[in-house]
Amino acid sequence: MTAPNHTDSIQPVLLCGGAGTRLWPLSREAYPKQFLAFGAEHTMLQQTALRLDGLEAFSTRREPVVVCNAAHRFIAAQQLAEVGVESASILLEPAGRNTAPALTLAALQAVVDGDDPLLLAMPADHVMRDAAAFRSAVERALPHAAAGAMITFGITPTRPETGYGYIRRGARSSPGVFDVGAFTEKPGADTAAAWLKTGEYLWNSGIFLVRARCWLAAIEHFRPDIHAACARAFDMAVRDLDFIRPDQAAFEACASDSIDYAVMERLPSAQLDMPARVVEMDAGWSDLGSWDALLETLPRDAHGNATIGECVLADTTDTLVHAESGRLVAVVGVSGLVVVATPDAVLVADKADAQAVKALVGQVRRTHPALARTHRKVHRPWGWYDSVDAGERFQVKRIVVNPGASLSLQMHHHRAEHWIVVRGTAQVTRGEQTFLLAENESTFIPLGEKHRLSNPGKVPLEIVEVQSGSYLGEDDIVRIEDTYGRILSDKL
Repeated sequence: MTAPNHTDSIQPVLLCGGAGTRLWPLSREAYPKQFLAFGAEHTMLQQTALRLDGLEAFSTRREPVVVCNAAHRFIAAQQLAEVGVESASILLEPAGRNTAPALTLAALQAVVDGDDPLLLAMPADHVMRDAAAFRSAVERALPHAAAGAMITFGITPTRPETGYGYIRRGARSSPGVFDVGAFTEKPGADTAAAWLKTGEYLWNSGIFLVRARCWLAAIEHFRPDIHAACARAFDMAVRDLDFIRPDQAAFEACASDSIDYAVMERLPSAQLDMPARVVEMDAGWSDLGSWDALLETLPRDAHGNATIGECVLADTTDTLVHAESGRLVAVVGVSGLVVVATPDAVLVADKADAQAVKALVGQVRRTHPALARTHRKVHRPWGWYDSVDAGERFQVKRIVVNPGASLSLQMHHHRAEHWIVVRGTAQVTRGEQTFLLAENESTFIPLGEKHRLSNPGKVPLEIVEVQSGSYLGEDDIVRIEDTYGRILSDKL
C-alpha cells in the first residue's frame, strides 16, 4: 500500500438525485429532501458540500462534481453558491438511473483533463452529526484508495435496524479498515439482533472513495453496458449556461443500477487488482429515509418529543411535530406519532408506520397529483412565488425576486395580471415601455401583452400579483427571452 502524495486530490461527488417520498409532505418531487434543512442552519446538500472542510490529509481538494436531476439544476446551483461553492461541475441527469451511472458520469468529468483524482461519492441527502469523525474516517481510507482499493464506509450499528443493508467485516487491513467480507440485504428483526451482538456487521452507508480511473475500469469490467451508455452520453454532452447536459437518448438507454450491485459486491470474488475495503465509522450518520429516522437525529425534550416550528405539546410523548404551515400546531394526549404540517397538506402517522408514507404518496399522486409534485411555495432561478389564494377566474401570488434577477420576457394568452410592490423597487417592461415602481405602487398587465419583471435593487423585491382570466395554469407562459435558457430546454 502506498501513501498519498502531493499530486493526489479529492474530488467530492455529490449524488443529488432521489425524490425522498417517505418525507412527504415536506419533501416533494420538485423540491426533495436534499434541498431541505429540517431545522438546521444549512440544507442537506449544503451540509454535504461543507462536510470535508477541515480535512488535513490532502493539500488539494477540488470543487465538487454534482449529479442531479435537470429539473433541480437552479436550486442546486443557488444553494451551493450560498455556501461559497460557485464553480462546481453540475451534471444534469436526463433521467434517474441510480448511483452507478451517476458516479460513472462524474468519473468521466473528473478525468477529462487527464487527471485521476480520488472520487468521494456522497449522497446529498444524508445526515452526519459528527463531521470531524467523518473526516477522520476519510483520512483512514485515503492511503487505501490512493493505492487502488475501492472503499465504502460502514456505520457502527446502534440498534437492530431492519431498514438498512449490512456489510460483514473481513480481515483487518489497518486500524479501522477491513476487507469486505460480504454485503447483505436488509435483515429481519431476529437476524438484525443477532448481527448486532456479533460486532462483525456494519450498516451500509452508500458512501464510497475510489480513484476515478479505477472506477471506470471496474464499471467497464462488470457492467460494460453502463460504461458504454454513459461514455456515449458524456461524449455528446452540451453546455447549458453553467451546466453539463449529457445526451438524453444515450443516457436514457443506460441500465439502472447501484454502485453496490454493479461493482462493489462483485469485487471480493473478482479477478481484479482492486481490493474492496470498508472503513468503520461512528459519525452520527443517518440516511434520513423516513420521519422516524429524522426523529432519531433531533434533540428531544424530557418526554422524548422533537419539534420544529411553531408547536405546543401537552401530555405528549415520543412524538415528532414539524410545523411549516405558518400557523401554530398544537398536539395533546398522544404518543409515538409523526405530525407534519405544511401550508397545503398535513400528515399524521404512527411512528411505527413511517415507512408506509411512500405508499401513501402513491395514493396522493393519483388523487392530488400537484400536491405530490410541488409545494405551494415554488422556487425559481430568479427567486420564488407562493400561491396565497385561488378561486374561479382568479389567483393571488406572493412573488419574491432576488437582487439583480429578472423573470423571462413573456406573455399570456388567457390571463391578465395586477402587480403591487410591497417591498423594494421593480423594473417593469410592459409592451414597449420600461419603468420603475416603488413600494405601494402598482401596474396592470393586459392579456396578451409581453412583459417582464426585474429587480434592479440590492434587496429582495416583493410583490403581490393578482391574476384574472379564463385559465391560470403555469403552462400559459410564452417565453420570448430568458436569462436562464428555459425557452428551449424546459418550462421550469
